[in-house]
Amino acid sequence: MPYHLADTAWSPRRVLREQTCHCLEGAIFAAAALRANGYPPLVWDLEAEGDTDHVVAIYKTDGHWGGIAKSNYAGCRYREPVYRSLRELAMSYFDGYFNLRRQRSLRTFSRPVNLARFDRLTWMTTDQPVWFIAEYLVTIPHTRLLKPGMARRLHRLDDRSFQAGCVGRARKTCAGPQKHPSAV
Repeated sequence: MPYHLADTAWSPRRVLREQTCHCLEGAIFAAAALRANGYPPLVWDLEAEGDTDHVVAIYKTDGHWGGIAKSNYAGCRYREPVYRSLRELAMSYFDGYFNLRRQRSLRTFSRPVNLARFDRLTWMTTDQPVWFIAEYLVTIPHTRLLKPGMARRLHRLDDRSFQAGCVGRARKTCAGPQKHPSAV
């Protein structure tokens, strides 16, 4: 499914109709698919500094976490269920989570959010935007990944890593600087 850059919050039903999505919509869509396959519909928020957040549908198999994500950047997508903790899973996104200034920007992660809490709002099938999910994610506590001072010592991405992470990246058609939309 192609990545789109629109400022939308489509439900899984709308994503199916439009055949495109971005990070938030992809995670919500994946959570609905996980639910259809017997898993709880969990999403998880990764917060960034000087960048946009990234939302991931997460699941646990045999005691190990995995993630399903839609991203405009190569390194912020699917993860096999091999991570023993949510911190390990978050750290697996660290190197591939960067902004267009080539700074590694991932800083925190949330607890898992079971989207069943929004069933009364018909999050899976509504034709209305599901901004209430995004709004909820920014209100919950997040756990820091780095100790104080670590972020100041981070190096910028080298050109090869930056180019590799941007392979296939969707771009707006107008000129001008772009914000990092993925990490969604």
